[in-house]
Amino acid sequence: MNLFSKSSITRRSLLAQSGQAASGLSLLGLLPRLSAAESTNPLAPDQPHFAPKASRVIFLFMPGGASHVDGFDPKPELQKFHGRDASKDRIFAGSLWGNHRCGMNGTLISNLYPHLGSCIDDLCLIRSMHGDKGDHFEATLSMHSGTRAETLPGIGAWVSYGLGTTNPNLPSHVVFAETLPYAGAQSWDSNFLPACHQGTRITPGADPIPNLTPDSATAALQQKELDLLRRLNQRHMQSHQHDSTLAARIYSFDAATGLQKKAPEVLDFSDESDETLALYGIGRNDRKSFGWQCLAARRMSERGVRFIEIVDRGNWDAHSNMKSYEKLCGNTDQAIAGLLTDLKQRGLLDETLVVWCTEFGRTPSAPKTQVDGRDHYKDAFTCWLAGGGVKGGYVHGATDDMGEKITEDPVHIHDFHATIMHLLGFDHTKLTYHYSGRDFRLTGLAGNVIHDIIS
Repeated sequence: MNLFSKSSITRRSLLAQSGQAASGLSLLGLLPRLSAAESTNPLAPDQPHFAPKASRVIFLFMPGGASHVDGFDPKPELQKFHGRDASKDRIFAGSLWGNHRCGMNGTLISNLYPHLGSCIDDLCLIRSMHGDKGDHFEATLSMHSGTRAETLPGIGAWVSYGLGTTNPNLPSHVVFAETLPYAGAQSWDSNFLPACHQGTRITPGADPIPNLTPDSATAALQQKELDLLRRLNQRHMQSHQHDSTLAARIYSFDAATGLQKKAPEVLDFSDESDETLALYGIGRNDRKSFGWQCLAARRMSERGVRFIEIVDRGNWDAHSNMKSYEKLCGNTDQAIAGLLTDLKQRGLLDETLVVWCTEFGRTPSAPKTQVDGRDHYKDAFTCWLAGGGVKGGYVHGATDDMGEKITEDPVHIHDFHATIMHLLGFDHTKLTYHYSGRDFRLTGLAGNVIHDIIS
C-alpha cells in the first residue's frame, strides 16, 4: 500500500508512521504540493459594500460605566441642586470637579480631561447614548455585540469578518487587556463566525504574548514541522470543507509563525523618538501603562491590524469614592490625547476611527446612605468618536440639566454600531452570517446610521 495514497492517508496514521521516517522530516518532499485554492487565507482582505471613510478601528473601552456628568457631559445646573432631594431615598450629587469650554465651538467638558480638551476639535461627542441593560455583564456584552443577554460575536470579530487583513503576519483583531472586563473574553469572541476572527489577547507587561520568541537552536526544525503539519491539515480539510474551526486552526499556525517574526518589532519602541514617548506620557522602560498600549495600538494600526481594542485596567464603577476618577482620568487622558495627536501628525487619523465608550453612564443622584458615589445608569450616557470620517468638534444629542433624561436625538447602542460599520463601508443590514437557520448581524433587527455626525 502506498503510504501517501489519497484514499488511505489520515493525519493520525501519517503522524504515527512519520516517527519512523528519516531525520530532518524528509517526508515533506513526498507530500504533493497544494493548489492556491487549498491554501486560501481565511483572513484575506475583502472589499466592503461601498467606499469607506475608515479602514481600521481603535476601540477604547472604559469598564464599569464611566460617569457622563463627571466627564464629557458636565452639568453646571446639577451643581446648584447638590444635596437636594431627588426622591425619597436619593439626593442630587454635583460633580466634584469643575468644567471648562474648549475648542472652536466652546464645548464644555470636565476639568478631569485637560489633554483631551485640547483635542476637542477632533472629537464627535454623542451625549444621548442609551442601552437596554443596567447590569455590568449584560451591558458589556451589549456594547460589544449588541446582544441583550446571549453571547454573540463581538464588533471586532464582525469587522475582521467583513474586512479581513492586509498583514498576514499579524492578527486582524487584537485586544489589549491587563484585566478582563465584566463579560470576560466573550466580549471579543467570534462565536459562530469562523474562529480566526476572534480577538488575540495581549497582556501588557514584560511578556505580553507568551512563548513569542522561538528557540534559535530549533527554529529551522520548527519550520519543517509546521510545513508538514500544514500540508497534513489541508489534505484533511479537503474532506471537511465546512469545518471552520479546522480552517482557522490551519491558519492559526501560519499566523503564529508570522506573529513570532513581526510582533517583537511592533512591541519594541526603541525606534520611537523621545518626543513621541513624551506625547503619550510614557518612559523607555514602560511596558504596561495605558499610554504604552495606545502607542502599541498606533503601531499595530499602521501595520494593517483592522480592529484594536484597549480595555482600561481601571474600574469606573464608582458606587462610592468618586475621587477615584482623578486617577482613572489621569491614567487615560494624556495617553488618548497623545494617540489622537500622533495619528493626526502621521496622516493616519482620517482613515482610523477612534472609539471611546463604556457600558453605561452613572446617575446624577446618589443614595442618601452613600452620598460619595453614583449608581448604574443605562438611560443616558456619553461615548465619542474621532477621525475615520466623523465631524470633529461636533456634539450630537443632549440630556437635560440634570443629565438624567435625553432631550435630543437619542442614540441606541445598535445605532452606534450601525454608524461604526457604515464608516467602514458596510451596510449593517447586509453584513450577515447564516447560522442555525437564520442570518445574524451585529445590530440584530434594529440600528440606524447617525448620518448627522458623518463628515
